[in-house]
Amino acid sequence: MKTILLVEDEFGIAGVLTVLLEDEGYRVFAAANGKQALERLAEVRPDLVISDFMMPLMDGAALGAAMRADPACRDIPLVMMSAVPEAALRQRFDGYTAFLRKPFRTEALIELATRILSGEAGGSDPGSP
Repeated sequence: MKTILLVEDEFGIAGVLTVLLEDEGYRVFAAANGKQALERLAEVRPDLVISDFMMPLMDGAALGAAMRADPACRDIPLVMMSAVPEAALRQRFDGYTAFLRKPFRTEALIELATRILSGEAGGSDPGSP
């Protein structure tokens, strides 16, 4: 069973995405910000990290930079999601595997996770509404 770490500060969004990903057969761990995500990464090595960009305490860009600097996490695929344009994220951090612009179709997230976890290349914004 593939494992996903979902990093999202909005409780409702995190809950819905967790249920959807679990329904697809993934084991999902959640964190509310980048700091919690790093703590989770010390406990569990997920096959994929899906992270919001704008969060309190430590945002997605800082989380991504910390992951890429850590040999234990450097190769974990990272999907960034945000309502801000991808260019704004890319100015801060560009080491992510794929980008999803919020709001997105939940099917797009499932398709992207499946594609990445099956070894296919990532991409950007495959399913904005």
